Amino acid sequence: MRIAENWKDYEILDAACGEKLERWGDWTLVRPDPQIIWKTPKKSALWERADGIYHRSSKGGGEWQFNKKLPESRIIRYNELSFIIRPTGFKHTGLFPEQAVNWELLQNTIRQADRPVKVLNLFAYTGGATLACAQAGAMVTHVDASKGMVSWARENAEASGLSEKSIRWLVDDCEKFVRREIRRQNKYDIIIMDPPSYGRGPGGEVWKLEDCIYELVSICAQALSDQPLLFLLNSYTTGLSPSVMRYILDVILRPRFGGEVNADEIGLPVRSSGSALPCGSTAVWSPCSR
Repeated sequence: MRIAENWKDYEILDAACGEKLERWGDWTLVRPDPQIIWKTPKKSALWERADGIYHRSSKGGGEWQFNKKLPESRIIRYNELSFIIRPTGFKHTGLFPEQAVNWELLQNTIRQADRPVKVLNLFAYTGGATLACAQAGAMVTHVDASKGMVSWARENAEASGLSEKSIRWLVDDCEKFVRREIRRQNKYDIIIMDPPSYGRGPGGEVWKLEDCIYELVSICAQALSDQPLLFLLNSYTTGLSPSVMRYILDVILRPRFGGEVNADEIGLPVRSSGSALPCGSTAVWSPCSR
């Protein structure tokens, strides 16, 4: 497992009985997590005194219970990047802290390339990877189907002092956009994919990652440049193991580009236990060992 252990403004204080107790700056929040199946005692008094607790509904979704009035948002920082955090109605806060391990990989790759680097960030959410790449000097195309998420990402860019960087912000269907880029012969040195586990298309059709991921990666691979640097695929789908993701990148990318693929769980340290909480997986193709 690759562990995002360099945070100062964020940490998991404890994890037990289906929930995690987190510190976001000076906020403490409790959120459910399906990976936390162990029933260790909740010893910290902060479990009961947390600033916000998210309660799931048996009918789906859920709601926040706030034990004190919080500002609408706050900023947390990771190195030189700043992110605006807001508790949303879907339990999320606008950031996945475990992705910091991938931000560092992306930044190191871009800085070591010693040439202009074009990055395509698909399903780009609130822009963590976009900002990391732009800060390292890359030209980034940020694509997400949600107008609200793209607006949030632009706020994060402003908070990080990156508004003037070379970032193209697009509200678009990711697959349709990539197909148009292929027709336009626009190529990218790094492609980042963070597709959702489940969704619905514009006609109401069901989209499940495990059914669509092979074709989606195959299409996106056609947008790689002749000398690509990375292809990074994230997954939060429980049934899609790192080995499956590795195999997909292996059979699609290696016949054309050579190189190698590595895949691992990514996670976050838990202060109370000293163990790490698994928080998804990442598979990475690169032209050589990193």
